Amino acid sequence: MSRIGNKTITIPAGVELTISEGNEVTVKGPKGTLTRQFDSRMKIEQNGAELTVKRPNDEKHVKQLHGTTRALLHNMVVGVSEGFKKELQITGVGYRAEAKDNKLTLNMGYSHPVVIVAEEGLKIETPKQDQIIVSGIDKQRVGELAANIRAVRKPEPYKGKGIAYKDEHIRRKEGKTAA
Repeated sequence: MSRIGNKTITIPAGVELTISEGNEVTVKGPKGTLTRQFDSRMKIEQNGAELTVKRPNDEKHVKQLHGTTRALLHNMVVGVSEGFKKELQITGVGYRAEAKDNKLTLNMGYSHPVVIVAEEGLKIETPKQDQIIVSGIDKQRVGELAANIRAVRKPEPYKGKGIAYKDEHIRRKEGKTAA
C-alpha cells in the first residue's frame, strides 16, 4: 500500500487545475503555469479543492508509479502557489559570486571566472558575495541548477572550502600531524 500515493492533495485558493485527455495536467497559479504528462494507467480525480490519484492494480511497478505521480502533482501545486528555493553558501578566501541579468559569475580560485546562465523560469540572486539563492516554480529544475552551481567547486573535507547547500553538513577530516 502506497502511503504517499493515497494522500490527498489540497488545492489552495488561486490555483487552477486542468486535467485533459491522456492524463496531461496543467496547473496555473499566481507564480506561473506548469504542465506535465502522467502515465495513462493512473486515474487523477479532482473533487472540489481536493485531488486524488488512484491506481488500477497492486503490481509493484504500478505502486511505485502511484506514489511518484502524487508527489509530482503535489510539487506542481506547491510550485505555482509558493515556489521553491535553494540556498548555497560559499566558503573560502577570495571565493565570490555575482549575479547580473540571470547570469551567475563565480570566482572560485580557477584561472578564469565560471559563468552559469539560468534558463527561462529560474532566478539567481546573490544578497551577499558568499551567498547564492536559486528560485523558481519547478522543483526539479531549481534543484538541478543548484547542483550544477555546487559542482563548480564542491566543499573539500579539510577546511570546508567550496560551495555547499546552506544546511549541508560537511564531514571534516583531521589532516596531517607533525611527528
